[in-house]
Amino acid sequence: MSETPATSLEPTIIVIFGITGDLSQRYLLPSLYHLFQEKILDGNTQILGLTRQDMTANDLYDKVELCINEVDNLCDPVALKAIRTQTELLQFDPEKPEDYPKLLEKLNAIEAEHGVCMNRLYYLSIPPKLFETTVSNLATAGLNQSCPHGVAKTRLLVEKPFGHDLASAQQLIDHTNAAFQEEQVFRIDHYLAKETIQNILVFRAHNPMIADIWSRQYINSIDILVSEKIGIENRVSFYEGLGALRDFVQSHMMQMLGIVTMELPHELTSDTIHAAKQTLLDAVQPADPAQTVRGQYDTYKEEVSNPDSTTETFVSLHLSIDNDRWRDVPITLTTGKALLDARRSEITVTFHSPEDKVANALTFRVQPNEGIHFDLQVKKPGYDEQLEKAMLDFSYQEAFGVNSNHPSAYERVLVDAIKGDRTLFATSAEVLASWRILEPIIQAWQGNADGMQTYATGSDGPLPNLVQ
Repeated sequence: MSETPATSLEPTIIVIFGITGDLSQRYLLPSLYHLFQEKILDGNTQILGLTRQDMTANDLYDKVELCINEVDNLCDPVALKAIRTQTELLQFDPEKPEDYPKLLEKLNAIEAEHGVCMNRLYYLSIPPKLFETTVSNLATAGLNQSCPHGVAKTRLLVEKPFGHDLASAQQLIDHTNAAFQEEQVFRIDHYLAKETIQNILVFRAHNPMIADIWSRQYINSIDILVSEKIGIENRVSFYEGLGALRDFVQSHMMQMLGIVTMELPHELTSDTIHAAKQTLLDAVQPADPAQTVRGQYDTYKEEVSNPDSTTETFVSLHLSIDNDRWRDVPITLTTGKALLDARRSEITVTFHSPEDKVANALTFRVQPNEGIHFDLQVKKPGYDEQLEKAMLDFSYQEAFGVNSNHPSAYERVLVDAIKGDRTLFATSAEVLASWRILEPIIQAWQGNADGMQTYATGSDGPLPNLVQ
């Protein structure tokens, strides 16, 4: 998981399907701008945006806030010129097979112009319903192959959701495998690209004090929380019918669980990490619907214009791991929208407490202010033996500075995909394991609102004891 020098990146054509969409404008293009600014990308890198609209790259960039992550939102004129110059738009309909040979012709022309064989990176920023059609059309047109005059690689970047249940995920994976090799497919989970998540394995591996107590002998419970103050906002078409379980638990939170509980391999490489994570997920027992709570905030039905909606915006579930390290340790995953606090994502490991003393807790903060927090007990000054909670706190921002080279999650996703490093991307087997674990809940909730709790917008949700 060591950093690779920027000069090792190969020349790449980044093909963005749906470049005018919300995800592209809010995350991908600002991330690419910053990679240009930091000179991370090879000088021959080209961005090819695909859109149904008749527009130019300048038309697009005139309405995109590229410098939202920069100090005072000020753009670097050199980087701004680079991304504008090295971006081209192609009018394209992913549902029309006749457009794909035109795409192939365009890619070949770009490589001929640069005089070098280039990696081809297809980023599918498109609705899930278009995924299978797009993948099939890419393969039929020969776009799943590398350039004809060299040894560059072709890779496919896919946004979640990866199916909506176990059967659909298996069908999607089978369909993809018929067109692309497994090593070509990069299933994006931007949570894994966050610094705190990456640091969990390093923290466990290189701090013997922690490594020696990372088991049920010393740990009482593990809680993973993703809390959001906002509702679904402008994501009605995406969220209705999807829900919190599929949106966050199946992807982000199951991956977070794998990272924090997997056995540490002797060497932290992509292959060993995925193998260890897979072994862990295989040991997670299917979730029990009777130990799961689902809720929906009070204005949701009105927002989605569906008075009969059974889509949950809050879910809290308990899991257990059947292996020697974690057997009998309760694990809770909780996520919800329209809650009291602003966005907060964290993993809290609570240690056993002797007798009735206060327990120590170690928290990995993913959002906000990424870092690590450790609660300890110390003696208060004075003659009495009074204890008080003390906090050991590490913050990336405070330790390395607000202007340090701290890549965003999408920057890391793009760079790793160009490098071909699959460490931070979910494998097919991991996706299927996550669906297997959640399948009992999905089946129990299918088409009904049994047990659904309504909670007030801006409240603690249906389980205030879990959203602390």
